[in-house]
Amino acid sequence: MSLALIDTDITSFIFKGSDYADPYLPLLSDQELALSFMTIAELFQWAILRQWGKRRFSQLEQYLSNYLIIPVDQPLCREWAQVRSDRQSAGRPISPQDAWIAATALRHDLPLVTHNIKDFAGISNLQLMMPPL
Repeated sequence: MSLALIDTDITSFIFKGSDYADPYLPLLSDQELALSFMTIAELFQWAILRQWGKRRFSQLEQYLSNYLIIPVDQPLCREWAQVRSDRQSAGRPISPQDAWIAATALRHDLPLVTHNIKDFAGISNLQLMMPPL
């Protein structure tokens, strides 16, 4: 079983039971699944902005406990800076959040499963996993 990094969008689709998750589930079935610390932060922000109650927030925390959470370290910070700099130099800026997720995949040599391919297009050595068309 290999390890794959799941982007925030896929994590959210699965949590919500969205039909958008369906094409990705076969890709994930034989993988150990990991999340960047940034995905956790994004999902918590989403819940807070939507003023979730304690019960729903607890459900989210329980759901997230099923994943390996990859924390930040100094080499990851350097990778993030490289991703942001490369994309800015190429005239294709990337959001800080997406750069953290891409940097996490690069730092740990993990494939990234995302629904937002365009957000990560053109990042050198980043392996994207997507369902067949």
